[in-house]
Amino acid sequence: MICPSKLMIDASFFKKAGLIIFRGPLVINVCISSNYLLINLFRICIRNVNIIDGLEAHDFGHFSWSYVFFLQILFSITLLFFLLSFFFCLELSLYIMYRKRMIILSSCSSWSLVLNPRKLKGQSISEILRIPSSMSWACKKCTFINPPSQNSECQICFSPASPLRPSSSSSSSSSSTWSCKACTFLNPYKNTSCEVCDTRCPLLSLSNFPDLNDTTEHDSSVGSVFFPLRPCNKRKAIDIVDRHDSPQPPKLVKPSNIPDNIDSVKAFGSLKILSYNVWFREDLELHKRMKAIGDLVQLHSPDLICFQEVTPNIYDIFKQSCWWNVYRCSVSSEMAYSKPYFCMLLSKLPVKSFSSKPFGNSVMGRELCVAEVEAAGGKSLVVATSHLESPCLGPPKWDQMYSKERVEQANEALNLLKKHPNVVFGGDMNWDDKLDGQYPLQGEWIDAWSQLRPNENGWTYDTKSNQMLTGNRTLQKRLDRFICCFRELKICSIEMIGMEAIPGLSYNKEKKVRKEIKQLVLPVLPSDHYGLLMTISGK
Repeated sequence: MICPSKLMIDASFFKKAGLIIFRGPLVINVCISSNYLLINLFRICIRNVNIIDGLEAHDFGHFSWSYVFFLQILFSITLLFFLLSFFFCLELSLYIMYRKRMIILSSCSSWSLVLNPRKLKGQSISEILRIPSSMSWACKKCTFINPPSQNSECQICFSPASPLRPSSSSSSSSSSTWSCKACTFLNPYKNTSCEVCDTRCPLLSLSNFPDLNDTTEHDSSVGSVFFPLRPCNKRKAIDIVDRHDSPQPPKLVKPSNIPDNIDSVKAFGSLKILSYNVWFREDLELHKRMKAIGDLVQLHSPDLICFQEVTPNIYDIFKQSCWWNVYRCSVSSEMAYSKPYFCMLLSKLPVKSFSSKPFGNSVMGRELCVAEVEAAGGKSLVVATSHLESPCLGPPKWDQMYSKERVEQANEALNLLKKHPNVVFGGDMNWDDKLDGQYPLQGEWIDAWSQLRPNENGWTYDTKSNQMLTGNRTLQKRLDRFICCFRELKICSIEMIGMEAIPGLSYNKEKKVRKEIKQLVLPVLPSDHYGLLMTISGK
């Protein structure tokens, strides 16, 4: 007989004792040196014959049967006490650990810990357990991109990092991930809540919104019914049937389904360029807001579009829209699903190349996105967009405005673009003239709004006129701009769009007024920013 060397104890055994077991059962090695004694004790309990191996039958004549029976009982009691002592020691050790509220983490990985729940202060283990990350993570307060490290706090605002559960695999396809509506983090579809902020997964998918899959054929300039006016546009819609979303730069040849006379059409007309921060907040009527932005695109029919704060969900909504197919996008599906939010360019014109250049001083992952297109008469036009560093009103200073970073990024962008003869740089500059000073225009660069409308404020972010932002701190800034440098083109007009509320749509918001919380019913606009629409033409 061989004594078992391992004792397997199920996790439920420890749960009864007040223990929480992670990653498999606890294995306790029990080694008994005196195997011979234990074996004989078991044999005495089972057999009522020989006491000691090797005794012959005639040897029992020296013993009385009562004495043999007494020895059997003695050994049985010894065995019983031995077993009771063993389990008593085991129970005692478990009880001591229970009294100290110890949590056993049994794992072969490097992040095994032993925590004391008395220090948790009501928080769950998932909120306390920090797993060293092998990838960068974005702070959900200040959007700073923190490098991979053991540190569980943001390096800028010292906000605690949200716990990330290790994933067995990462997928960049839309079929395997879903984007959190609160923080835009990409989660595997098997998760029912966000790994970053614990927001529950939305129950509805894009397939539940048939209005996004409008297959009716109509002119691309037709607007939504809630817009009061429809501009006259004699240009024919360009129906692109086949699109390529490959990350490689498109070829210089024009697609076969684009009319050959497109250059002649543009040679006698003008180009419209739209810049719009679509607002990555996904818990406030996302689909209806994006539908409204799509209606604006159909209404004004811009030739080039600069979008900022696009999330993977917003990207999917746009791709489902009927106006999408007439544009070529700078961001492929693979790229879109790999970022929490990003900028992108759309073009109706033949595209020579798409490119992007990350800003070296950005802690928020900001970059310069560039598209070179072929405009009227074979002229080259470069359109660029960016989302410059955002102010961070959070700890530790509550005034981290990143003004220096914005100025450096603006200068870097203009230095990269100035080699081209015709350039449009539009986007959310987050520019504050009082804090950042005048925009660093160089040489022939001009600010389109200041050039054409010098007496108008041009506030694209206005908490007073945008009633959706009622209750926020007062902020009126010209955050969005078009910075241009033309040798062969000129600016014809510039205007703000998306300033009307979406009819029949509202949301509830709490506002504290004199220590009393009031419920406000506010209208919903397409975005927290207004869009900028600029028209250019040949000189």
